[in-house]
Amino acid sequence: MDVSESASISTGIAGRYASAAFDLAREGDGLDRLSSDTEALEAALNDSADLRDLINSPIYARGEQRDGVLAVARKMDLSQTMVGLLGVMAEKRRLFVLPQLIRALKERLAEERGEVTADVTSAKPLTETQTQELSAALKAQAGRDVRLHQMVDEGLIGGLVVKLGSKMIDTSIRSKLQSLQNVMKEAR
Repeated sequence: MDVSESASISTGIAGRYASAAFDLAREGDGLDRLSSDTEALEAALNDSADLRDLINSPIYARGEQRDGVLAVARKMDLSQTMVGLLGVMAEKRRLFVLPQLIRALKERLAEERGEVTADVTSAKPLTETQTQELSAALKAQAGRDVRLHQMVDEGLIGGLVVKLGSKMIDTSIRSKLQSLQNVMKEAR
C-alpha cells in the first residue's frame, strides 16, 4: 500500500467521524462549542508529545487508549459530543486519525460560517498588520471571508506559501532559488 493510499483512507475515516460530530453539534445548537473543542484539541496535540504518542502508539491496549483520551478530554472540559466521539474512536482503534478529524471539522465549521481556510506558511510569524492585509487580499480573491491557518518554516528564507482551496501561491525565496537553480542546470 503506498503512502497516499493510507493517507486517503485516514482522511476518509476522519471525514465520516467529522460529519457525525458536526451533525450532532448542529442538532444540539453546539457548533460554537464544537469549534472551541476543535481548537483546544489541536492545541493539545501540538503541545503534548505524550498525547500524540497515546493516539498513535500501538503499544497501548484499547482500554488504556480509551481511558487516557477520555481523561484528557474531561480534564480539558470538552463537550459531551466530543468526549463521546473520542470514546467511540478509541473503542474502534481510530484515534490515529485525530489530526485529520480536526482538519475536517475545521473545514466544515468554516464552510458553515461562510469562510474558506487558507494555509499560510511563512519564514517567520506574521505581524498582526501583515495578517490583516493578507486576509483582506485573499478575501478579495476568494469572495468570502478567509480564515488563516498559519505555520512557520524557517527554510523558506523569506516570502510566503499560500494554499487557498486548490490554488497555491509560492512567493518564497527558497522556491525562487530552486527555479534559478533549475534554469542554470538547463543552460549547461
